[in-house]
Amino acid sequence: MISTNDFKTGLTVEIDGDVFQVVDFQHVKPGKGAAFVRVKIRNVRTGAVVERTFNAGEKLPRARIDRREFQYLYNDGNVYNFMDMESYDQTSLTSEQLSDAIKYLKENMVISVLMFQEKPIGVELPNYVELEVVETSPGIKGDTASGGSKPATLETGYVVHVPFFINIGDVLQIDTRSGQYIKRA
Repeated sequence: MISTNDFKTGLTVEIDGDVFQVVDFQHVKPGKGAAFVRVKIRNVRTGAVVERTFNAGEKLPRARIDRREFQYLYNDGNVYNFMDMESYDQTSLTSEQLSDAIKYLKENMVISVLMFQEKPIGVELPNYVELEVVETSPGIKGDTASGGSKPATLETGYVVHVPFFINIGDVLQIDTRSGQYIKRA
């Protein structure tokens, strides 16, 4: 059990049988009445963000989430298949469970799968991935003074805005947290 006074960003708790991760929290002490904690929590299974208010000192069960290394194998429509790197067991996750991670997944990529009570509930990507540009318009020579950007389609199908000097075949480093281009790899 963990007290609401000990909340911090990233902490996982169990509420009504679901796993929630603390996104933001605020301790409030009004001039009149008891203190309380206002929390933004994200449902780990669905990705929905909810605001809740708890009394200060209220106890909640802490959710024990295991992170296991899995290798992405292939997708079969709406289902994505992964292999456990230790036991070689295969498991499947839906596109809803993966949410934005689909943009960055390429075959044979090793990622962390979040497990709650031995069931996969989501994934945790590395902060940066390297993806190849498969389609973009050619850069115009001398058009660097404007500091603009152009769209580029990556090997996973994700479209990102890149500087004009990026060409087809370039490998880019992409930030998985913001979805933005960082640099050429």
